[in-house]
Amino acid sequence: MQRLGGMDATFLYFETSTMHMHVLGLMLIDPSTMPQGYSFDRLHGYIDKRMGLVPGFRRKLATVPFNLSRPYWVEDPDFDLDYHLRRIAVPAPGGHHELADLVGAIASRPLDRSRPLWEFWVVEGLASGEIAIISKVHHSTIDGVTGANMMAELFDLEPDPPDRDVPDSWEPERRPGDVELFARALYDVVGRPVGVARLLPGTLIGVGKLLVGRARRDAPGMPAPFTAPRTAFNATVTAHRNVAFTNVSLADVKLVKDAFGVKVNDVVVAICSGALRRYLEARGELPDRSLIAAIPVSVHATEGDREGTTKVSVMFTTLASDIPDPGERLRAIAETNEGAKADHEMVGAQLLQDWAEHAAPNTFSLAARVYSSLRIADRHPVVHNLIISNVPGPPIPLFFGGGRLTGMYPLGPVMDGAGLNVTVLSNQDRLGFGMISCRELMPQLWDLVDAVPAALAELVRAADELPGGRSAATPRKARATPRQGRPA
Repeated sequence: MQRLGGMDATFLYFETSTMHMHVLGLMLIDPSTMPQGYSFDRLHGYIDKRMGLVPGFRRKLATVPFNLSRPYWVEDPDFDLDYHLRRIAVPAPGGHHELADLVGAIASRPLDRSRPLWEFWVVEGLASGEIAIISKVHHSTIDGVTGANMMAELFDLEPDPPDRDVPDSWEPERRPGDVELFARALYDVVGRPVGVARLLPGTLIGVGKLLVGRARRDAPGMPAPFTAPRTAFNATVTAHRNVAFTNVSLADVKLVKDAFGVKVNDVVVAICSGALRRYLEARGELPDRSLIAAIPVSVHATEGDREGTTKVSVMFTTLASDIPDPGERLRAIAETNEGAKADHEMVGAQLLQDWAEHAAPNTFSLAARVYSSLRIADRHPVVHNLIISNVPGPPIPLFFGGGRLTGMYPLGPVMDGAGLNVTVLSNQDRLGFGMISCRELMPQLWDLVDAVPAALAELVRAADELPGGRSAATPRKARATPRQGRPA
């Protein structure tokens, strides 16, 4: 039995009927490399054998009576792989738009909290001949780091690897009774005010350091929350999701990075900014002020043995979307990102985690439901416009059930007030952009995704025109990897 960490539980508290706190992954698999060819039964057996390597997939929630404290993970004595592993066919003609619609439909339904909080969908019938795997896992179970570690147990480095050392048998642990859980919760309830009192001085000191540091530093820093301009996707979300995805060349991203002397993450944010400028300008909706993005930051390296699997903080940064020139926009983003990181460290990377440890379950859950039902996000100032997450992926070929991975697109949650999430993952020589939004707020999400290659292309041209760069007379266009994800 393992108690959820503060951030793990917070993702449960904030979940409502319209704000789903699960994350998804879309993986495209080439079955031609499977030694015995593809069959669902063989893939089912492959996943079944790996369950012993991913113990988190057999855990379910044990809720504390009256929701007095954080729940616990306990092993499910009735675990049924057939419930979690589903088989489905993509509608004709089986292209990426049809696949994205299917992913959006799966994303629109919450997970059953009475079972382990995950599903895998095996999708057949793609026109490309590939097999798609859609993973759906609650954010209380994984973040970027733990998700990557978990998925690593399901992938191989070759199509026909030797058998892994997996436990032959499994016995579920004893589930604690309500009296035992209630007794454990009393300690938390009594100690919660003390914990909050201990956090206040450190929080005030962190805020003071931030204010003093910002005053002394003559450079941009983290933009203040609630200063973002309102757009069509900054409103109350419904339960409906839509999805779109694409690839771009990682080599082109690194070319821009090296030419401007910035980081890959700066270029990723600049690509998102350029794509959003095109999307909003085409609709006559580009704000005069810059959009603001929330960027998740992993704190696994500083968290030590703290309870929980989800260990993230968040910082805010500008998209510099009010700057027309792509090169100047990238420089402004890089400068702000540098300042935002310094601000984030001054406040304390663990601050969000520390406060989450003392969150009152009933209070937070009620607040989330009231916030959604009263549509407060439609009226208050916008905290941030969207979430952008950049996750380093494997630089080597990977295989799933013998099939080569040809595309990988992670998809994060959206929430009231920020109905767009962009998650970027590198894999070998590609950079995959996965976008998910509220369907009613952004019905033409593919228009935004289709603007991504063009946004990178203008950055490549800007790099070519720098002193010492390649000749502006023969600019190279940014390469977009075919949507099918197959090697060119």
